[in-house]
Amino acid sequence: MKINKNKYLLIPIIIALLATAVLISQNIYIKDNNFTLYTEFLKDVSNNKVKEVFVASSPDINVRLKNGSIYKTDNPRSSSFKEMLLSKGIKVTENNYVPVTKSISIMFIFASLLAFIVLILKDTRILSKNFLAPDNLQGEICEESKLTFDSVAGNEEAKESVQDIVDFLKNPEKYAAYGARLPKGIILYGEPGTGKTLLAKAVAGEANVPFFAMSGSDFVQMYVGVGASRVRQLFKKAKACGRAVIFIDEIDAIGKKRDSSKSGGSEERDQTLNALLTEMSGFNDKEGIVVMAATNRLDMLDSALLRPGRFDRHIEVTLPDVLAREKILNLHLRNKPTGDISIKDWAAKTIYFSGAKLESLVNEAAIIACKENSKCIYDKHMDSAYSIALAGYEKKNRGYISTEDKKITAYHEIGHTVVSLKLLPLEKVSKVTIIPSTKGAGGYTISIPEEKQYQSKSYLEKRIMVLLGGRAAEEMIFGKDKITTGAYSDIKKSTELASNMMVEYGMGSSLGLLNLQELSKVTTVNSENIIKECKELLDRLYEETLSLLITNRELVESITADLLEKETLYYEDLKSKLIAF
Repeated sequence: MKINKNKYLLIPIIIALLATAVLISQNIYIKDNNFTLYTEFLKDVSNNKVKEVFVASSPDINVRLKNGSIYKTDNPRSSSFKEMLLSKGIKVTENNYVPVTKSISIMFIFASLLAFIVLILKDTRILSKNFLAPDNLQGEICEESKLTFDSVAGNEEAKESVQDIVDFLKNPEKYAAYGARLPKGIILYGEPGTGKTLLAKAVAGEANVPFFAMSGSDFVQMYVGVGASRVRQLFKKAKACGRAVIFIDEIDAIGKKRDSSKSGGSEERDQTLNALLTEMSGFNDKEGIVVMAATNRLDMLDSALLRPGRFDRHIEVTLPDVLAREKILNLHLRNKPTGDISIKDWAAKTIYFSGAKLESLVNEAAIIACKENSKCIYDKHMDSAYSIALAGYEKKNRGYISTEDKKITAYHEIGHTVVSLKLLPLEKVSKVTIIPSTKGAGGYTISIPEEKQYQSKSYLEKRIMVLLGGRAAEEMIFGKDKITTGAYSDIKKSTELASNMMVEYGMGSSLGLLNLQELSKVTTVNSENIIKECKELLDRLYEETLSLLITNRELVESITADLLEKETLYYEDLKSKLIAF
């Protein structure tokens, strides 16, 4: 449609250009080839050849002869000129002569301009009408999903939870015989990048039904009623297809809890939510429409949206475990040239990586291998990509870093390393480096946490001690007056952990088993005791960390010397040092 409209706009433009060209050529021709001397004009008057003279205030006059030819001559500008012509029986017209071809050209130019303006205004009205139209759904919302559950590695529990939906869409009669109704809505919730959208597409692909995908923000408009009407139009289009899957990503954009202080739900978002609730309650169970939605914040959604009959089923799409990560890595490496890569090791290293982050890791490794013109992707490429994912790119120009700063960074990182090696021996310290990164780190230590479902109080305290190990090492080596700002991030994280222990996990004495967030709903909480207890905890753990490092000072000095020499140490280097001591 857009291409055809552009063609129509070209027609008046081309006509106007041609008419203008004709007009210009006529003016040039008349000026250069159609001018006669005034003496010749007087001869024509004497010989009774002149029929009409066009007299105007211009320097030239036009003369029409009895044989029909026209020419220009000089205007004498004499007061008796008109009288002389009239006495000779010659018609005098006091206007400029305009040739017929010139008049036609001017008419074409004006007509083309008018047509162009009309087409532009019409097109603008259509665009404006479409923009304001309540049922205007941006983009192509319906597609045929070619993904299946084989395309979704990991998330076995989530896939199992939607298997019956696929079966229902394939064989509705089978469930109708048992009097079972199709769940009207499914909420997929979990951290970003865990594959919620992918799972929804796989459901549509497995059932071989149309997939209507929209984002919550697509319904939000500044015009009241637009979002609600778009919801109705979406369901109308889905119903026209028979069985279908409607997927609304980031549903919290329209499904947030409604504020009771606002009157009548007059806001656009509230009207959109009301329309969604009405549509989900209104369609028939036998229509075969399944509404799936994804969110990162289930706790923010309105209770009316989550009740049975609306979104009946809530499925958590979690971060992949070690077995799922292995499957995801195998899936993303399947069509790539790979060398000797230990998938199991990388699955263990990438704890807390989402599916999207694992895909990014493999892609980054492929880019690095391509840059090096390597035949295959090897472990070294995966290792470089892993460091980039966690800490950013290594800075190439490091000449500005002084020897003193390198020493501070080295002792700081080894402080973390030694505390981790001593307190958390099951957590593998895979890499320690003093090479600064583009994410602002002067150096960094990468350790692989244990695969745990729960974290104990003792473990959390040890994690805090590992975080404080860098500052403690600085104080032990350089003295309390020469500690640096390098521990900024560590202090921030340790403060967060300590406060969570007190106010969320019930591991402190100031609140006991009370949860601060819930308590703040009914009363104002005095935070002084909580801050005091957090400070006491961190002070105690810092002293223990400092004492641990002083006890193992020789190990700290030995590993730091190696780190200053090599700039980067790996697990094997650290393991051999630990055995030696």
